[in-house]
Amino acid sequence: MKLTPMQYKDYVWPHNPETYTITFERKVAVKKVPFGRYSMQDLGLTYRVMRGEGEFAGENAYAEFKKLASVFYQGGAGILVHPVWQTAEAYFVELELTQQPLEDYVRYRFAFWETSPLDTALIRVSDSGETAGAERAAVPPEEKHYTVVRGDTMWGIANRFDVTLTALLRVNPQIKNPNYIVTGQRVVIP
Repeated sequence: MKLTPMQYKDYVWPHNPETYTITFERKVAVKKVPFGRYSMQDLGLTYRVMRGEGEFAGENAYAEFKKLASVFYQGGAGILVHPVWQTAEAYFVELELTQQPLEDYVRYRFAFWETSPLDTALIRVSDSGETAGAERAAVPPEEKHYTVVRGDTMWGIANRFDVTLTALLRVNPQIKNPNYIVTGQRVVIP
């Protein structure tokens, strides 16, 4: 079976890395309640992490590694096309040489962190203060409320109303700990 080559932003691997692992994680908040019991709240999935190892061999091996390193130094998120898993927007967060590089042989490790749906909705502000990426959404003048029911999370409420968690917390300063909300509590929806 011929796999598609792995690529990130404008870099295409000349051959796919030898190994990769993908890690999924779910965050759960735990709050102690009376009589030795605990209340648990599902905070949702965290970012997915893809790690791998590979090598470049041949007369231009070190030059190929330098091309990969230049993509790492660009920063910012990009599209990661993986030969087996689904395509995702990700950050290139680690690049490591695992031995002394030679002109004709380089062994390396890498890691990517997949962005969450919330990341794409957040407003990114550059050093100059200008916004980039998503545009600011106009907030309607009328105030909407939601009453918390059993099993709700702030993240879940934000998703239900198609707002970012950051925006939801900004208009609800009374919520000091976003990991702990109680049934019957009123939440303002931006």
